[in-house]
Amino acid sequence: MMVIGVDTHKRSHALCAVDEGTGRVRGNREIKADEPGHQAAVRWARGLDSERVWAIEDCRQVSRRLEQALLAAGERVIRVAPNMMGASRRSQRERGKSDEIDAQSVARAVVKDGAESFPAAYLDERAMEIRLLFDHREDLVRERTRMQNRLRWHLLELCPDLEAQLKRGALSQLRALERLERRLRQLAPCVRLRIAREEPAHIPALTRQADELERELLELIRAYRPALLDEQGCGALTAALLIGRTAGAERFRSDACFGRQSGSAPIPCSSGQQTQHRLDRGGDRQLNRALHTIAITRAQRDPATKEYLARKQAEGKTKKGALRCLKRYLARRFHRPLSEPPLPAQRTITGEQLEPGPGARAFDASRDTSRSLEPSAIPKRPAPKPEAQRINAAPNPMICVA
Repeated sequence: MMVIGVDTHKRSHALCAVDEGTGRVRGNREIKADEPGHQAAVRWARGLDSERVWAIEDCRQVSRRLEQALLAAGERVIRVAPNMMGASRRSQRERGKSDEIDAQSVARAVVKDGAESFPAAYLDERAMEIRLLFDHREDLVRERTRMQNRLRWHLLELCPDLEAQLKRGALSQLRALERLERRLRQLAPCVRLRIAREEPAHIPALTRQADELERELLELIRAYRPALLDEQGCGALTAALLIGRTAGAERFRSDACFGRQSGSAPIPCSSGQQTQHRLDRGGDRQLNRALHTIAITRAQRDPATKEYLARKQAEGKTKKGALRCLKRYLARRFHRPLSEPPLPAQRTITGEQLEPGPGARAFDASRDTSRSLEPSAIPKRPAPKPEAQRINAAPNPMICVA
């Protein structure tokens, strides 16, 4: 089989074909990032080998159109994390950096670990819409935070006492901004005061846009995967983050692969008679953020989760170690509803709302403090069974020079 590594860019893509068995380079090519270029890449690859897999650097802002063209042509496509490409490039004898070297590094990373170790590319337009709306809301919230910080710095120069009276989160409240506007009118006019008076006018507009997007996300999730909203600690924003960052759970072979992608699977760091694991700082950190939010919420409100954490601490784990075990359990639990087929898309008419799917909720579960569900006990994980491990041959011959 042949592995075709792709280093993606905005206007061009670099291709490098590497034989999976020997690691020998079969060919290199550069194509334009347009439809004729994608068709030329498919024709070129089909002329090299009948059995092939495309390994694309996971930069979906610039590789999405290429993935769509390859999947439409019936090609097998997997995604390679950029950090794995960097590690593969550092282990090569050829030094330097170029598009050709990067494409070769992507291919050799797949040759080293095997194509089955990487998630397959999967395109889901509805999940992409949810991710785009969530990212847009995050940008609005960050811009609002920057405006609030700038306003506080201006107030610190204009009237330190007024700034000291503002509590944390006060600049997000409409009434507090109106009172602040009245106080600013009483100060002596200057350029700094003029700038400070413009900030409170923009902050409420950003808040309204963020709230509208949150309501829209809730409606989309109700019509797409309402089962996520039934999980304790998973509200509209957390569910949108899970759906958008997972990008199709079908591309993961098991919950273990999903746990590795989310950074919740521990890394062994044992030595001698000491057996232990450490935190995995890799994976998708935004996906890990969603699991962390759910874990913290359940640790505060769910009696079964509190019992689980207490049991782990009694086994000798630290508080953080017990929380990591909980996040790994949540990765297994949420992999199930994310892997189930979504609800069929419903046609919408302008001015009408989507009909909520079965199991949908009319509120954000992660923000409801009065919620009281019957806690389900977290089962103990069975002891691992010894399994036979297949050892793959090295892609390149090893030579010992005396």
